[in-house]
Amino acid sequence: MNTIVQKTMIPVEDIINAARRLKGIVQHTPFMLSLNLSEQYNARIHLKREDLQVVRSYKIRGAYNKIASLSRKTMVNGVVCASAGNHAQGVAYACQRLGIRGYIYMPNPTPKQKVKQVKMFGKNAVEIILVGDTFDDACVEALKFSEQQKAPFIPPFDDKKVIEGQGTVGYEILLDSHEPIDYLFLPIGGGGLSAGVGSYFKQISPATKIIGIEPQGAPAMKTSLEEGKLVTLPEINKFVDGAAVQRVGELTFSICKEVLDEVALVPEGQVCDTILKLYNEEAIVVEPAGALSVGVLEQYREEIKGKNVVCIVSGGNNDITRMEEIKEQALLFRGLKHYFIIQFPQRAGALKEFVAEVMGPNDDISHFEYTKKTSREKGPALVGIELQSPEDFDPLLKRMQAKNIAYELLNDKFEFFNFLI
Repeated sequence: MNTIVQKTMIPVEDIINAARRLKGIVQHTPFMLSLNLSEQYNARIHLKREDLQVVRSYKIRGAYNKIASLSRKTMVNGVVCASAGNHAQGVAYACQRLGIRGYIYMPNPTPKQKVKQVKMFGKNAVEIILVGDTFDDACVEALKFSEQQKAPFIPPFDDKKVIEGQGTVGYEILLDSHEPIDYLFLPIGGGGLSAGVGSYFKQISPATKIIGIEPQGAPAMKTSLEEGKLVTLPEINKFVDGAAVQRVGELTFSICKEVLDEVALVPEGQVCDTILKLYNEEAIVVEPAGALSVGVLEQYREEIKGKNVVCIVSGGNNDITRMEEIKEQALLFRGLKHYFIIQFPQRAGALKEFVAEVMGPNDDISHFEYTKKTSREKGPALVGIELQSPEDFDPLLKRMQAKNIAYELLNDKFEFFNFLI
């Protein structure tokens, strides 16, 4: 191992010390063989179940390790963080356990369920401040407060102590595994988990191939690695909220350059499909970021045959109110649902004729919006059609064309889906 790598990576002893610090605070989460996934991919696939962590994500590890490493004198005015999700819950729980005052800045649109969770884990130790419309707005105010009050700011990922804490996930995996691990798949947001776990694995299990996973709509680490410098993405798809960042951390980037063998992207629709499959087939509830490591397996199907594989399921904080959107996106991804603007002749029986002569025997209209237009031969209708099989799509289009029905397919028009879904 060359000197540059050793200087960049987090030392093994620092991660082991973090594991000692976290003992009795965090759960040593299950390392579970998935019989279903193993059979599906002809490999031995273990899941590291951080969704079963005390705050239902790995984020408590880094937050607690960072706060516990600070002196009481430094924290006399409390600590501050900005987060709309798992980091806030980790900081809140750490403050409650350590008896430290915590100030949690969250944007105003944060779902009430997430605010309630932070209150539950922090109890009387934390104060939640809702400010601004975005995470960036909340972060600006949090940093101002931190400077004014001289209260340490607890970053979500770009900090050595935070990375050490996240690295304890890797420590536990290698402690529990009874055989060499060929492939490790883990999600990337800001890069704290991949930097910490990657550092530990590269030094203790260097033969393991480490693959980081990002959502397709937010490839901040992949883009930065490809360009050889930190890149701020101009815009991102925020659906996979636990892993969608415009810019990864400076420290995490420098470490991930050394420890990651590859970075792969998973489409948001695939994430949704994986969430539903894990729920239906494994009885596991995951958040979108928590599904990334399993959702990518299809891309590596041939490569992982006969191998020992570990997927880190990073979190399970999924808001039940999102399930309709998740189901919709999964159907769209699998080619089972299609939206059209269809120009119907404005005459009696036109819709009945469409249903009887154009739609297949197993096709189903799941959405229909139409308003009669005066003095026009045709009127546009928004129609959602759900299919039993992706193979039913082309025959549907051919029947529409045979009947000279004017239509526009809307599935690729993302601005439309932001309005509809």
